Amino acid sequence: MADYIVRATAANGYVRAFAATTRDTVEYARSIHNTSPVATAALGRLLTAGAIMGSMMKNEKDVLTLQIKCDGPIKSLTVTADMYANVKGYVGNPNVIIPANDKGKLDVASALDLGVLSVIKDIGLKEPYIGQTILVTSEIAEDLTYYYATSEQTPSSVGLGVLMNKNNTVRQAGGFIIQIMPNASEEIITKIEEKLKNVESVTTLLNLGNTPEMLLNIILGDLELNILDKIDVNFKCDCDKHKIEKVLTSIGKMELDSMIADNEPIEVNCHFCSTSYIFEIDEIKELAEKI
Repeated sequence: MADYIVRATAANGYVRAFAATTRDTVEYARSIHNTSPVATAALGRLLTAGAIMGSMMKNEKDVLTLQIKCDGPIKSLTVTADMYANVKGYVGNPNVIIPANDKGKLDVASALDLGVLSVIKDIGLKEPYIGQTILVTSEIAEDLTYYYATSEQTPSSVGLGVLMNKNNTVRQAGGFIIQIMPNASEEIITKIEEKLKNVESVTTLLNLGNTPEMLLNIILGDLELNILDKIDVNFKCDCDKHKIEKVLTSIGKMELDSMIADNEPIEVNCHFCSTSYIFEIDEIKELAEKI
């Protein structure tokens, strides 16, 4: 099953819902960043959230960034996405290894520990919108639920999950976001809350063969679920050598002159996709001359 998001409404438009399967995207991220299992789980959850939240953006040039800075050994997570659910991301410490939690599962919460979640929306205004919240559980899904309630005043439920194979590849990954629109009745809210209390985890449902459509039907099937459309999810980085040149130029002439004095080519890696760019001495000299 290729990665995709379904977008839907329910309860005559008083509920909007999104569900995704993202196994291939998360597995690709794991392979290029060589992440440990717990780092894969953390990055996979944030990539899934980023893809879904990116698909909520309105315009082609809009960019969503989700960033977590934390005290735990993982240090940080960064994900960006666009309205087409093209997503990319990386981990501060991809090699973190910690014991499983008391349920025998990957301990994402301990890998993150205390920290701050930032949601940055660049929608073409002079300054991007930045919403921030503390990590309330460091499990990521609950932290995003809290973000929506406090920063956007949108009652939401976020579910995210990554299930690993024994060989540390990704078996399943996906998630959902369900949001209550203004003026929804208490009856609608109560029905959804009861369903969510009893629903199995995202990865359990996906591993049983459920599609994103089926997942939403399990939660919202009693509320006249209406599937609107489907959008592919892809790990896609837009880096190129010209953009890396801009980064090099930004470090200043003194640093470039020091590189030139070393008389060795330099290699620059993209954080998001790990692509390497080689700059020969003549190229570095050209950049230094432009400053």
